[in-house]
Amino acid sequence: MHISEGILSAPALTVGFAGTAVLAAATMRNLDMEEVPKISVITAVFFITSLIKVPLGPASIHLILNGLVGVVLGWRAFPAIMLGIILQAIIFGHGGVTVIGINSLMLGGGGLIAYLVWQQRHRFAFKKREFVFGALAGALATISSGIVLAIALVTTGEAFHAIAATVLAAHLPIMLIEAAVVGACAEFLQKVKPDILAGQQAVKKAG
Repeated sequence: MHISEGILSAPALTVGFAGTAVLAAATMRNLDMEEVPKISVITAVFFITSLIKVPLGPASIHLILNGLVGVVLGWRAFPAIMLGIILQAIIFGHGGVTVIGINSLMLGGGGLIAYLVWQQRHRFAFKKREFVFGALAGALATISSGIVLAIALVTTGEAFHAIAATVLAAHLPIMLIEAAVVGACAEFLQKVKPDILAGQQAVKKAG
């Protein structure tokens, strides 16, 4: 789910870079060097997964996993995804340099939404809650990113209205796949290595 260069208007690109700068500054505050290895591993997973893409008009669709990044890294999901997008643009020309801002805002923002959804599991105590909230996190991260993509295309001009609707519709099946993948991963990690999940230490202290 990347927007290609040469599509969006200058105001849209400006908003993308401005929003990314604000979120990057906010989510990188008080970054501990001990967090870097974990962030690096998850960034690599996102980087590789996002390279497998299917072109769709001025954008492309693929398995995103920004929801999984949010579930594992929490607030650090945004800088991790941003770094992955920057590397893809510079090394492979995936998306392009001028759209790094809007692509980071689109996908990184979805990762943050996933984290906020994932944290709501603390309010419940039913079986399979990790799978359920992991699935919700994956689904909402995908659809929210798709909505940002559609808005960016719509604000560019009437010629892109139909394409925006098509791109958004194309992400509905991906949303279901993402939900299943992230839910399964969250449930698995909870069983084998719960400390890797975002907010897990806070749960232990509360208990």
